Amino acid sequence: MDVQNIRAVAEGIRGEVRKALVGQDEVMDLMLTSLLVGGHILLEGVPGTAKTLITRAFAAALSLQFGRIQFTPDLMPGDVLGTNLFNFQTNSFVLTKGPIFTQLLLADEINRTPPKTQAALLQAMNERIVTIDGKDYALGDDFMVVATQNPIEQQGTYPLPEAQLDRFLFKIIIDHPGRDEEREIVRRHGHRSAMPRLQDFDIRAVADSALLGAAREAVSGIRLTDPLIDYIVDVIRATRAHSSLEVGASTRAANMLASAVRAFAVLQGRDFVIPDDIKALALPVLRHRLTISPSAEIEGLTTDRILREVLDQTPAPR
Repeated sequence: MDVQNIRAVAEGIRGEVRKALVGQDEVMDLMLTSLLVGGHILLEGVPGTAKTLITRAFAAALSLQFGRIQFTPDLMPGDVLGTNLFNFQTNSFVLTKGPIFTQLLLADEINRTPPKTQAALLQAMNERIVTIDGKDYALGDDFMVVATQNPIEQQGTYPLPEAQLDRFLFKIIIDHPGRDEEREIVRRHGHRSAMPRLQDFDIRAVADSALLGAAREAVSGIRLTDPLIDYIVDVIRATRAHSSLEVGASTRAANMLASAVRAFAVLQGRDFVIPDDIKALALPVLRHRLTISPSAEIEGLTTDRILREVLDQTPAPR
């Protein structure tokens, strides 16, 4: 596939999602970028900002198997992965697969379940394999996790450990819509109190697994010049040296950023990457991989503010 074909498919997906969703164009761009490089996404936003709706609409525009897990405090790892149950008729154990055996998984309110259950996703997200009773089961190249979490509630929640946060390509902050967009949402969806039903919007799948595979192969072939590689490495290393950060970004973060900017450039209609692509993706790729020092937290600094400072101070190639 060439760049224009990939961009046309992306526009088709956007068009189908917009049948149900109003606004959130930046979120859609990042979700499409992640789809093209096989990454996972963490969506963070207050209740009622369409985190679940955008994921369900996104899945409906793809010919991929969709699964959803509502995370709760009593959820166990076996409820996610599945378990071997003894069949008395055949006198053997039979695998009962859990909801993780899908292609696009919505992990709803992932921070409501204990770390032991959160960790059940680690191997699946990193290797696309699930190990149950010593046997490996492949999930396929299309396996993608979109997790949601609510940032304002602390009681009954379990912060994601750093090791799991590092598995997410993007952490996307979903904010309230603008006034005109909010007015359109009320006009379109204000006649019901429940979540809109996707079947009412006639969302059609415009991409399948084979097409996505071809698009990913084309994206991986986009060349990243040496000055841009140097720029990515300099930004990553600058986070490790920043006085307001206890822990900077890892080499995995550098690889993920390099991968993501290729797809982002293609979605803009280019077969080459520019420094602005790196600047555009630095925040969603890095904001969840950094640990702020206690003194910086007292001063009210945030990872986004520190990252913008790092980008301002790191010379970009011309």
